[in-house]
Amino acid sequence: MSQQSREIVQNAWKAFASHDADQIAAVFTEDAEWKAPPGNATAVALEGPAHLVGRKAIVRFLAEDFPRFFVSDVAVTFHGFHADGERVIVEETMTATLANGNHYANDYCFVFELRDGLVHRVREYMDTARGHRMVFGERHA
Repeated sequence: MSQQSREIVQNAWKAFASHDADQIAAVFTEDAEWKAPPGNATAVALEGPAHLVGRKAIVRFLAEDFPRFFVSDVAVTFHGFHADGERVIVEETMTATLANGNHYANDYCFVFELRDGLVHRVREYMDTARGHRMVFGERHA
């Protein structure tokens, strides 16, 4: 089960990178949730929630909002996929150029919970102070 779970999450990342709404929707349960730290820089800059509830909200963020904010040179370096049953932990570093021209680089840890072969919950962890410095500059850290 753990190897299958790992492959499901790796394929989900490929769907996320496509920014294609149909591909992204295909990897989530209808009642999926994605929870990032409250007040994280991306949510603040986009004036959106840190807790996305429902497949439709998650797809809108990944297909529309994410590429509008992280506009170019988006690269993800994976440091590990750790699977235990239907739970997969992903460690990564993401770099990008932001819409405001700033360079972005931050480390992340994601906890994916699967249900029936689909992503049901995602908990996202990152250095929020570093994210704010990258997005808004030192004064907002």
